Amino acid sequence: MGLPWNFSPLHGDRVHLDLLRPDDLDALFAIQSDPEVCRYLLYEPRSREKVQEVLARDSAGTRLAEAGDFVQPAIQDADGRLIGTIYFKITSTEDATAEIGWLLAPSAQGHGYAREAAALMLDLAFGELGLHRVYAELDPRNAASVALCLRLGMRHEAHFREHMWFKGAWADTGIYAVLASEWRG
Repeated sequence: MGLPWNFSPLHGDRVHLDLLRPDDLDALFAIQSDPEVCRYLLYEPRSREKVQEVLARDSAGTRLAEAGDFVQPAIQDADGRLIGTIYFKITSTEDATAEIGWLLAPSAQGHGYAREAAALMLDLAFGELGLHRVYAELDPRNAASVALCLRLGMRHEAHFREHMWFKGAWADTGIYAVLASEWRG
């Protein structure tokens, strides 16, 4: 594996992934305080103070070396505006496995930005990092994320019924994954 890896920006045709910066606060707050965006996330809409805390935490994640290490770079459009974030966490070095997730502003949804950003991370995962498997764990009611997983070539591996207590009710969890051999194919 290509670990440790220190973050460096990733560039696609229409999106760029770069570390979160303090001046991303307003855009990140607009996304993370939106009830519709948070509908399927593990947290309720966040206050400005909480987003500032999260921004400081997530911008400090710059190195992937061992299980538990994560990066959560900003997804920027061609003009450099923050339109979301992408989460990438090493879950096992022994099994060469990572988790991926995404968060996108409503105005940026449906334009292929999340797919391009996720593909940049998967190219990194299965290229330079030499990982074997990347998975997404999500609320199966989130049709947009399920569709994105399928567009990325991820397969539906599991559906856990009433897997977690989520916002006052039991909720299911879906697992989608792709292997290095499938991504290259």
